[in-house]
Amino acid sequence: MRFDILTLFPDIIKSYINESIIKRAINNKKIEVNIINIRDYTLLKNGQVDDTPYGGGRGMVLMCEPVVRAIEAVKDAEALVYLLTPQGKTFKQEMASKIVNKTKHLILVCGHYEGFDERILNFVDGEISVGDFVLTGGELPALMIMDVISRFIPGVINDDSFNNDSFSDGLLDFPEYTKPREFRGYKVPDILLSGDHEKIAEYRQAEKLRVTKEKRPDLLK
Repeated sequence: MRFDILTLFPDIIKSYINESIIKRAINNKKIEVNIINIRDYTLLKNGQVDDTPYGGGRGMVLMCEPVVRAIEAVKDAEALVYLLTPQGKTFKQEMASKIVNKTKHLILVCGHYEGFDERILNFVDGEISVGDFVLTGGELPALMIMDVISRFIPGVINDDSFNNDSFSDGLLDFPEYTKPREFRGYKVPDILLSGDHEKIAEYRQAEKLRVTKEKRPDLLK
C-alpha cells in the first residue's frame, strides 16, 4: 500500500513513521509513505498557501491552487484522494477494510487554519473525519488512518493479532492479563490458568460480548 500524505508540516509525519511497527512495515516494503509539502506547489514566491476568506471572517483558508497541484503531482489512475475534515464521513474499521479492497494508493490531504477552499472538493473522492471534534490540523488524523489501514496489509502485524482486534468481528476485544497472577488483591481469572484451550476460547468469546455490552452497547445493535 502506498500512502501519500499532503501536509504543511512534514516533520510531524516524519517523526511518527520512524518508530515502531510503521517503521518496520516501511523497511520491509509492506507499505510506502511519501510526505508531500503543499508549500512546494504554490505559485506565489513567498510560499503562501492560504488567504483571507471571501465574505469576511476570522482566520485563513487554504487556496485551491497549491492543494490541487500537489494532488495532481502524485495522483494516478488507481489512487483514492481524501480530505481530512470535521465534515467528513466518520472513519471506522469497516471503512478501512473497504479502502484496502479498493486501492493500493491512498492520498490523504491534511487541512489547517480555517479549512479548505470548497472548490477543492471537485478534485477529491471524499472527506474523512476521525470524530466529532476539531483539531489544529489534519496530520494526526492522517497518521491514525494510515496506522489503521496498515494493519490490514499482510505481514505488517501477526495475523492472530489482527483477527482478535476490537471491531474485527463487530465486537470489542476480550480482556488480557499477564504476570503476576495477583496484583494488589486483583487476580487473573482461573480459567486462563487452566490450560484448557477450548474453555478459554469460550470464555474469551463470552467476555467479548460482556465488554461490548457494558462499554459499547451501540455495536450490538
